[in-house]
Amino acid sequence: MAKTWLSIRVELIGGRGEQLWPRPGRIFAASTAHTLLDLATAIDIAFARWDHAHQHEFEFADGTRAGIPDPDFPELADIDTARTSLRKITTGELFTYTFDFGDQWTHQCAIDPRRIDPLDVLGIVPASPTPYWGWGSIPDQYGRRWDDDDGTGDPPEPPTGGRSLAGRE
Repeated sequence: MAKTWLSIRVELIGGRGEQLWPRPGRIFAASTAHTLLDLATAIDIAFARWDHAHQHEFEFADGTRAGIPDPDFPELADIDTARTSLRKITTGELFTYTFDFGDQWTHQCAIDPRRIDPLDVLGIVPASPTPYWGWGSIPDQYGRRWDDDDGTGDPPEPPTGGRSLAGRE
């Protein structure tokens, strides 16, 4: 297969009022035929988001904003992420992706000027954008440190022997 796919570097700048440094990141292989919604979904999965019931937005260098159209808030998106392919993005362009307008999980994204062959990089031709490199610790979407963390208590004691699941022995 020819080198026709994009390599997209995505770094998590911050969210929930905190800036992250060093920034965790992922590099994705994506076809220009994939949509911005495909990329948004892949970013959310790669950055450990399990509650996808939030709005998202891409903002490009020219000020264009892409999101999911909402008739009650037409100003939120100039273009629809579900109907816009990655051909929209200029090679080398920096743009942002924001997930969850309340917590403002903001990512800096860049398209590498070099194209890639997914068979060389991944060993397959995936159906959706797929991360193939990554680094850093990903913060929990809601800041939880353990499964029933309400933000007020101390962490549970570690297990005292053997293996455990969810703190049960």
